[in-house]
Amino acid sequence: MSPAAGVKVPLLPGSSKSAPAKPPSVSGAVFNVSTSIIGAGIMSIPATLKVLGVVPAFVMIVVIAWLADISVEFLMRYTHAGDTTTYAGVMRESFGRVGSILVQICVMITNLGCLIIFLIIIGDVLSGNQLEGSVHLGVLQQWFGIHWWNTRAFALLFTLIFVLLPLVVFKRVESLRYSSAISVFLAVVFVGISSVMAIMALLEGKTNSPRMVPELDNKAAFFDLFTAVPVIVTAFTFHFNVHPIGFEMGKPSDMISAVRISMVLCAAIYFAIGLFGYLLFGDSIMADILVNFDQNSGSTIGSVLNDIVRLSYALHLMLVFPLLNFSLRANMDEFLFPNKTLLAKDNTRFWSLTLVILAFCYLAAIAIPNIWYFFQFMGSTSAVSLAFIFPGAIALRDAWGISTARDRILAAVMIVLAVVTSTIAISSNIYSLITENQS
Repeated sequence: MSPAAGVKVPLLPGSSKSAPAKPPSVSGAVFNVSTSIIGAGIMSIPATLKVLGVVPAFVMIVVIAWLADISVEFLMRYTHAGDTTTYAGVMRESFGRVGSILVQICVMITNLGCLIIFLIIIGDVLSGNQLEGSVHLGVLQQWFGIHWWNTRAFALLFTLIFVLLPLVVFKRVESLRYSSAISVFLAVVFVGISSVMAIMALLEGKTNSPRMVPELDNKAAFFDLFTAVPVIVTAFTFHFNVHPIGFEMGKPSDMISAVRISMVLCAAIYFAIGLFGYLLFGDSIMADILVNFDQNSGSTIGSVLNDIVRLSYALHLMLVFPLLNFSLRANMDEFLFPNKTLLAKDNTRFWSLTLVILAFCYLAAIAIPNIWYFFQFMGSTSAVSLAFIFPGAIALRDAWGISTARDRILAAVMIVLAVVTSTIAISSNIYSLITENQS
């Protein structure tokens, strides 16, 4: 039977509901959780500051991080109270087969979307793109000129085969702890260099004045605020990896500690890059801020920093890719082959799913140029469901009779906020698309 069915079977070779013989350290879990959180989300956070303003964006980042921490605590507590080791399993125990299917579909949509976004950004960094009528060259094209071998299609294909494929064949999350540590370090380097560039620009009087509060000059501008919220929700959605990481830990409390440390770290990184990015580029910030770093800085040092920023984050995304691929592959297997043996023990199924996912992500990344709409769609649907609606529903359902009054109040608030903001965001996006098509 599949783990999604709610029975006690190992999630991975050598892991089970009981602790492994040598459980991973909290620090290793912090790196894996932080890497799961800081994916492509960091690229879109500066654009949300342009929409929300600095103060509301800071408040929103803190609130969403806090709610995400609560939702993880709900998931871990109810999973350990039951007889399952997976997100789909705990939903099945609360809502039956329909619940587990909903989780699997949302994980597949969210993770597949994120993996495609990762490749889009990596393609932007290496080979550039054309956005809103302007051409942005990639690092390879700036260094070597435009050739067939540094086109978007070839550069991404090379990255898939020689960088990503060797990373996605690991069958245990713990095996990725070192690549995750490097990934978090690269994210910090990205923020550090961006802050140095912002401070240098500030001293030279070249920074843009950040908007503290949003401009609400019309009704459309007001509803645009809600389109930024799903982007931040998506940036904090890592719940698909809570169980793979948590059930390799020795104690549930270790996972909770790792999540809280990661939340503080990631919230600080998000706000820092948002603020420094806004200082550097102001209202000219693109949906993918890395595109902004291809502009001519006017100095050799500035150009070198621009390239380091872009390449460091492209490498960061390459190291995040296997973590999201891990849970996507597991959920696809549970969904497509619910009665098969454990995926890690079936090499044919394991390799087939791995190669199909990589091929689909590659083709989609070549065909899709813009990431902002991806973030809005996922944040308004599958991501908000995984992060807030499903955990809140589990706490309200209270299949094991362990919810407190505080839990039920928080769960209800979480669901109401998620549904209201997502509904307004979806409506606003549809209205914007209709308006653009008419014009």
